[in-house]
Formats: sequence, C-alpha cells, structure tokens
Amino acid sequence: MTSSQPAPHLTRSILFLMCLATGLCAGGNYFNQPLLDEISHALGVSTATAATSVTVAQVSYAVGLIFLTPLGDLMERRKLTVGLIGLTAVGQALAGFAPAFGVFMIGVAVAGLFSVAAQVLVPYAAILAPAGKGGKAVGTVMSGLLVGVLLARAVAGVLSDIGGWTLIYHVSAVLMILIGIGLWRVLPPSYPENPPNYLGLVTSMARMIRRHPRLRTRSLISGISFASMSAIFATTTLLLAGDPFRLSPTVIGLVGLTGLAGALMASVAGGMVDKGHGRRGTLMGLVALALGWAAFYLGGHSVIWFCVGMVLTDVGIQLVHIISMNTVYTLDPSARNRLNSVYMTVYFVGAAVGSGVGVWAWSVGAWLAVCIAGSVMTALCVVIWLRDIALEKRERIPA
Repeated sequence: MTSSQPAPHLTRSILFLMCLATGLCAGGNYFNQPLLDEISHALGVSTATAATSVTVAQVSYAVGLIFLTPLGDLMERRKLTVGLIGLTAVGQALAGFAPAFGVFMIGVAVAGLFSVAAQVLVPYAAILAPAGKGGKAVGTVMSGLLVGVLLARAVAGVLSDIGGWTLIYHVSAVLMILIGIGLWRVLPPSYPENPPNYLGLVTSMARMIRRHPRLRTRSLISGISFASMSAIFATTTLLLAGDPFRLSPTVIGLVGLTGLAGALMASVAGGMVDKGHGRRGTLMGLVALALGWAAFYLGGHSVIWFCVGMVLTDVGIQLVHIISMNTVYTLDPSARNRLNSVYMTVYFVGAAVGSGVGVWAWSVGAWLAVCIAGSVMTALCVVIWLRDIALEKRERIPA
C-alpha cells in the first residue's frame, strides 16, 4: 500500500517558494494599514470608516484559522494550499480594482479568510522535511511569514508613492498567482492518514485542547508573549511621534523594522528544537523578552534604547514561538493542521488582547504603564513555562 505521506522532498527552491508564499499571504493583511488616508479619499469614506478594513482583515484571518486551517488534516495538501493561495489572489485583486468601499471590504475579507494558506504551508514543511530537520524547516518558513508581516506596511507605502494605493494589491495578486503555479509544479502531493469528516475535524480540536495540556501551556506562552509585543505595536507611534522625539511616520516605520532581527532567529530556533534544546531555547527567549522590556523603559527617553528593546523582544518572542510551535506539532503528528489551528488562534487572540492592553496602559500612565504591563505579561509567561516544564517531565516518566 502506498504511504499517504510523501517521502522527504524539501529542496532549497521549494523552501524558498514556501517562504515567499507565507510572507505574501500573511503580509497582505497589513497592506491597508499605512494606506487608510488614501483609501478614504479614493473611495469617499471617512478615515475612521476606512480603518474598519483593518479589523475585517484580522477577523477574517481568525475565522480562516478556525475553519480552514484544519482542512490540511482532511484534504490533499497541495491542492488545498494552491487553492487557498489562488482565492487569496482573487481577494487582493478585488480590493485593488474595487470601485466602491463595499467592494474593497469584500476583497479584504476574502483575502484575509483564505490567506491562512500560510498556516497550511507551515506544517506542510514539517511533513516534507527529512527526519530530524522538521524544526529548522518550520523555522525557515515562519521566517518568511514574519518578514512578510514586517515589510508589508513599508512596501505598501513605497508602492503607493509610486503608483497609488491600489498598486500593492495588483502586484500582490500577480505574485500570488505566479507563486501558486510554482508551488503546484514543485510540491509533492500529501494525503492525510485516516482523515475524519469535517464535523469530526472541528470537534476534535476541542478534544485536543482537553487531551494535551502542553497544547494549552505552549499556546498560552506564545500568545501572551506576542500580546506583550502587540502592546508595543499599538503604542509606538504614540511614543515616538510625541515629545521628546517628534519623529516622522517614515522614520517611525524604519524604527519598527529593527524587529526583522527576530525573523532571522526563526530558523535558529527551529534548529534548537531539532537538537533537543527546546527548553534552553525557551529560557533564552524569555530572558531576551525580559531584557527587552528593561530596554524599552530606557527607550522612553532614547531612540537607541527603544531599538535595542525592539531587537531583544522580537528575538525573544520568535524563540518562544518557533519552539512552542514545533513542540505542539510533536503532540500528534497526524493532526498537525488542527494543532496549528488551535495554537495560532490563541496566538492571534493574544495579539488582539495585547493591543487593547497597550492602549489602555498608555491612557492610564503613558509609556511607564505600557512597560509595566509588558513586564507583567512576561512574568506570566515564565509562570506558565514552569508549569510546562513539569508537564514535560511527567511525559518522560515511563508508565
């Protein structure tokens, strides 16, 4: 009987295409953020109304995480991946050619919903990787996703200056189609083993949450750590645009790109997992996160210290994230997509909560309160990690 899983088949060219695809899929949900003023003028709505497209993109992505990502454990993965990428391209094109704001919102929603192709590609990389190399493969693909998210706003702004706000959507749609064709040509088919029906697929995720306590701990550690970073994203402009900095939006955007250092750590974190150093890597990540918040405190009066804080916190978060993701995948290799759906849903809920906490903290006590909130979230991650260590030790004790 032919195996339902492909033989390891992950060349550099395939990995590169997977990185590009995940970066474009995830980054596409951030194109509209620096373009809200242009969108509002072009489509005849207020800036506040245009800003609702940001929420629509995030909510659509969350819905896709819950209801579409698990399909990787039900359907042939190459067809699913390329199909989702194609539908994402349709959404991007619809947004770019929209004659009215309502059509633009539909395009943003469609693109956001199907952009979870990125979260199908991540476990797909683990499946295709040779034995003992899955962690590094996941880390490498995730680095593409992270770079895409970080560069999306900057690239959208540059292309808007060149050819208007719609240009980024036109370019993205074309690139998505080309990358989808490329992936169809090079990805080997991958069939799930003993797949359940769709209803069983969705309900099984709730059972997994109950059955695997480390799915809960690792998801919470990553979600809360990402929440702390989201508090920074939500308040960076409030800090750097005011006294004593008075930085322009362009310079603030460049300061934010210091977070690219974290994307470079994704592959390193995956390699640590493959070598059995996941616990050590998590400790390093939490220490970097704590040091990052100390640097952010000093960053209230120094752009240099603020940049140091960005680098340290992003490195820490990516170490925790990639190691946690790979840990979750080992809980049930036949259900990677469902596990990924649960994990990433908690991760992005953390982002939403962190943004709210950051804005609330700023309103209460400005930058000092934001730093205190971030430090508290980091401490909470440490407490949950200690619980995760106890669970890991218990798993290793033979029955």
